[in-house]
Amino acid sequence: MTQLDFIYNRKSIRQFQKQGVPRTGILAMIQAATYAPSPKHQQNWHFVVLQNREKIQELARIVYDSHKEIGRLAKNEQDFKRHMSVINYYTSFKYAPVVILVYGCEYKMIEYKIMQENNASQEILNMLMSPQSAAQAIGAAVENFLLAASELGYGTCYMTGPTHAKIKIEAAIDFAKPGYELMSMISLGVAADNTPPQPSRKPLETTVTFLDE
Repeated sequence: MTQLDFIYNRKSIRQFQKQGVPRTGILAMIQAATYAPSPKHQQNWHFVVLQNREKIQELARIVYDSHKEIGRLAKNEQDFKRHMSVINYYTSFKYAPVVILVYGCEYKMIEYKIMQENNASQEILNMLMSPQSAAQAIGAAVENFLLAASELGYGTCYMTGPTHAKIKIEAAIDFAKPGYELMSMISLGVAADNTPPQPSRKPLETTVTFLDE
């Protein structure tokens, strides 16, 4: 065992056992999520916990139908097949006893306000927004959640694909928080036996550059 096993043991889980997850465990994972770094400490996240099996199935149908609608717009067979090849991944949360819907709000950037009030070009304004700070904060919080879940013995899968149906998803769960929108979803539960192994990672030499050598 190494001190980093809690990271290396995490993998995406898309098949789950039927047993649920106690509220205390869910809250512990969410609390861990809220300890993630966020730009200017704005903590622009909100977590909606869904455990109703019928509602989870309904959301999966919504995503499935939305995915097919988009697929019908493809201009060629290659794009259609590529798009449809991931439909089972986008709807795999239907097997989970718990789904966490992660909402986020706008990141308030003072730099943007200052530059906009000084008639900065749209190119400069776009450059300021390009790091997508709001999304980065959500991603950091989700990663904390995933690692906490793994450490507590649960399986998870982090998904942004289903959000192409976010408007219908938000309406279906009848949840609204002013200024917030659905950013991602996490399926959560006890992993089924014999789940697929972790996929390999790119070699470090292809992903790291040292500038001081």
